[in-house]
Amino acid sequence: MSQTLLSTLTTSAVGGPAARFEEARTEAEIIEAVRTADQAAEPLLIIAGGSNLIVSDDGYPGTVLRIASEGLELDSADACGGVSVGVQAGHPWDEFVDYAVHHAWSGVEALSGIPGSTGATPVQNVGAYGSDVSQTIWQVRTWDREAQAVKTFVPSELKFGYRDSLLKQTTTAGSPRYVVLRVDFQLALGRMSAPVRYAELARALGVQVGERASALEVRREVLRLRASKGMVLDPSDRDTYSTGSFFTNPILPAATAEVLPEGAPRYPAGDGLVKTSAAWLIEHAGFPKGYGLEADSVTGGRASLSTKHTLAITNRGSATAKDLLALARELRDGVRERFGIELTNEPLLIGLEL
Repeated sequence: MSQTLLSTLTTSAVGGPAARFEEARTEAEIIEAVRTADQAAEPLLIIAGGSNLIVSDDGYPGTVLRIASEGLELDSADACGGVSVGVQAGHPWDEFVDYAVHHAWSGVEALSGIPGSTGATPVQNVGAYGSDVSQTIWQVRTWDREAQAVKTFVPSELKFGYRDSLLKQTTTAGSPRYVVLRVDFQLALGRMSAPVRYAELARALGVQVGERASALEVRREVLRLRASKGMVLDPSDRDTYSTGSFFTNPILPAATAEVLPEGAPRYPAGDGLVKTSAAWLIEHAGFPKGYGLEADSVTGGRASLSTKHTLAITNRGSATAKDLLALARELRDGVRERFGIELTNEPLLIGLEL
């Protein structure tokens, strides 16, 4: 029997075979598959959209469980202008955003075009263009692998941070303790967007930061901006075969940020902290868009920075996970040498270390 290659299930198109592959389409099937693997003390890798994973070329030695549960459930809508909607963990995120915008549910439009599943969004507190999912999540239903029980979290329990949440907590075996089953959102009713918080998006829409625009126009503009940066998966464009942003934007003590060169982006991050731009650091450390395409690069041109955005490490068609990591290390080491700042990978590395 042929083995399932993880390269067919990830947006970076790398990864070797799964020792065992299962697909779960309902909450009950997800729980049963997880319990079976755990009772057998078998390694378990959970995957849905595959947009935030880089898996070793050697593959995965245990069970790979693809969460394929889909569907939306309108829980309530009230005269005060709000709606509560539950989304199954395997439901494609951008399909939910599109549905919300076209049904006049406001609040997630700035998160258009992000690949992957809805269940993955609270884990990373997925965000873009001044918005993140913590701003609209009402509750998250999970399977607690240690307690062997369903557990529902409200936002105050989830400890949301920049690309972080309690849901990143792992078991003693190093895999996620909580498996997301469903995410419930509270959204405003109306065709206007939430306040636009990102300057680039505000300029594109012709509004001031903090003002609102048509949610449909916000979605269209975000999709255009993301596509211009290679951040919307397109089978015909190798610039989009990536995990999106490979590195998170560093959050630095104010004193450290003061020694950054003039012109380096600086954004208040609370508690005496400053956020700067990983893309700016990479480019100013000598790695321009398209870096790696030259024949003498560390990966022979098989992996490169996107020609549209310096945060995306792309598979040019024959790259391996080893190639992607080799380029990532070169970028990380170059930024450290130039600025003394350590970049942190955003995607999960399975069977690999940066």
